[in-house]
Amino acid sequence: MDIKLHRPHGCCHHSRRAFVPGELFYSALVRGPTGLDRIDCAAECWAGPPAQTLAWWRSTFPLAPAGGPELAPTDILLDVLERLDDDHDAALRYLLALELVRRRVLRLVDRPGARAEPHEPQVLEVACRRRDTAYAIAVVPPSPAGIDELQTRLTALLWSGGAA
Repeated sequence: MDIKLHRPHGCCHHSRRAFVPGELFYSALVRGPTGLDRIDCAAECWAGPPAQTLAWWRSTFPLAPAGGPELAPTDILLDVLERLDDDHDAALRYLLALELVRRRVLRLVDRPGARAEPHEPQVLEVACRRRDTAYAIAVVPPSPAGIDELQTRLTALLWSGGAA
């Protein structure tokens, strides 16, 4: 059996507190209704492996890389995706959604037989298991005239978590 292990989530499953670099934490692979789920738990919240645990282990949260920017946390990017306005920031919202699909935070929703009419705007339907939420994202490719500004805003958002 091949089991794909994901990186630590970055926050405690129970307290929702973010881990700090070098912090001791526990991880568990737990059988759930949709397969195996990884649960990361701060040492002070660990009361042993949960029911339906396949495996568990103790780890140290990775240290931040020396020098250079860090990728923005996934939860912050999801918050920004929810805040962005489809009217004013549609292209940025679309590109951010595509990046979150690439990172496997969002997944494309497959709706058999659902086709948009030629005169209707296209919509990208994605779902987030982490937040148990579905999003309808307007498909708005960047215009050639505004691509430099859009690239700057997206890069600042992805690498520093700053306001876009």
